[in-house]
Amino acid sequence: DREPAGWWGPARPASWADAVEAARVVARAAGVALRVEKDEHAPWHPGRCAALYVGDTLAGHAGELHPRVVAALGLPARTSAMELELDRLFPGGVGDEPVRAPSVSTFPIATQDVALVVDAAVAAADVEDALRSGAGALLESVRLFDVFTGAQLGEGKKSLAYALRFRAPDRTLTVEETTAARDAAVAAAAERTGAVLRGA
Repeated sequence: DREPAGWWGPARPASWADAVEAARVVARAAGVALRVEKDEHAPWHPGRCAALYVGDTLAGHAGELHPRVVAALGLPARTSAMELELDRLFPGGVGDEPVRAPSVSTFPIATQDVALVVDAAVAAADVEDALRSGAGALLESVRLFDVFTGAQLGEGKKSLAYALRFRAPDRTLTVEETTAARDAAVAAAAERTGAVLRGA
């Protein structure tokens, strides 16, 4: 399980979104950003596979493994995985300079969750990219933690829930600052993907 059960609710199993986020964590440690695109590549499930790029260089894949692969290897149902070619995180080579770890702020994180309703054909990665572009410099990370479909959303719709983490390098953020950054992220997602804030 990605998150254990407890007084807060039932356990949450790991999903393809966690595999993509694991790849992002590695890339951030290397000081690069990953671009995520839908893909079909064995041994992943054709509808739940993402290609991971650094610039225009394909660096790896992440997603849910194909059910036949899971069965053949005796893995738990809906097992997810990611792979990265570490050399491709540095397309120009690392040179003689050491790779420096990013600076870490000692100020607290402010988290804002958003649930967005989009057409079923809209890729979660496209919504995430829009959120990142709109949130601004205070955004530290975006994580997809729930995908929901149901009659109450309407035919051909799905709900994508994201946790947005904000942090400043020099101060504790106010509620007004994080709310403004969240609203800007949602506005960008609405403009680029047609997303609507669930419950709005």
